[in-house]
Amino acid sequence: MGVNMRTRRKMFQENEGQLMATSDKKEAAPPRIQTDNDFSGLVEALSSLKNGSTAGLKKRWQEQALPSRQVIGELIESLRSVLFPGYFGFPELKAESIRFHVGSTLDHIRRGLQEQIKRGLCFSCEEGPDCLPACDARARELTGEFLRQLPKVQRLLALDVCAAYGGDPAAANQDEVIFCYPGLTAITNYRLAHELHLLGVPIIPRMITELAHSATGIDIHPGARIGERFFIDHGTGVVIGETCVIGSRVCLYQGVTLGAKSFQVDGEGKPVRGVARHPVVEDDVTIYSGATILGRVTIGRGSVIGGNVWLVHGVPPGSRITQAQSREDAFERGAGI
Repeated sequence: MGVNMRTRRKMFQENEGQLMATSDKKEAAPPRIQTDNDFSGLVEALSSLKNGSTAGLKKRWQEQALPSRQVIGELIESLRSVLFPGYFGFPELKAESIRFHVGSTLDHIRRGLQEQIKRGLCFSCEEGPDCLPACDARARELTGEFLRQLPKVQRLLALDVCAAYGGDPAAANQDEVIFCYPGLTAITNYRLAHELHLLGVPIIPRMITELAHSATGIDIHPGARIGERFFIDHGTGVVIGETCVIGSRVCLYQGVTLGAKSFQVDGEGKPVRGVARHPVVEDDVTIYSGATILGRVTIGRGSVIGGNVWLVHGVPPGSRITQAQSREDAFERGAGI
């Protein structure tokens, strides 16, 4: 049946009344005004010592700031300009001005690094504010000893450049390796961090290698021991664990993992630290992309490990391992670390 005009009019009036009532309700509601007090509960929760890590706050009563990631990054770039003068820092450097550049840059590095090492020492110290003079003196000693290792680091890096150029036909020259190769960037950070690690400097070495990790995707723990003429080709996804030992003239391709099969735990179920748990890679070994080698196993001298191979056992010198030859063993907690 059709709807007559009177009924249509009544329905329209009812709908119009409902719309006006809804509109009146919206207009009647006062607008919400945001104030700083709206964050009071959030601020209180985020500032609570019950949540998260409070180590940084514990040090504030000493008025000692933490190491600065930004400053550490700037110092590493300054060190890079000293290790490769003319390539980084001042591109228009000339032979007659190189000594001035190196000397002035080293003075800047000495002052800045000493402050960062002091902050790292104080952060790790549990003796309270009385440790500040001792930390300052120790930082001065460590900084001086580190700077004395730079000629050795420079020599090692020059050999790493030679290995990259000799191992990659795509490299037009050694300049291209220095300027462009992410593997050399990561190795440079590692070799600097490793020297600080050997001196017992806390926190700073790991910050240095993690800066390279963020930039290149190459993760090298500063505690690893790596020989001469080390080459990482392409590099993304490479992981080298803390207790790895790598010989001379070793080449790794992208995605290689030298990790741990498992780790020991104490009576409370906590990891036992400092235990050798990563591979030993002897001289003249090549490991192709995607290979994973886990545990304290030895890859014999001159071996070639094929792409995507999974190894949890050692191989003798001169081995040629492909996917078909590798086998999978059971592994426990911490696998792949």
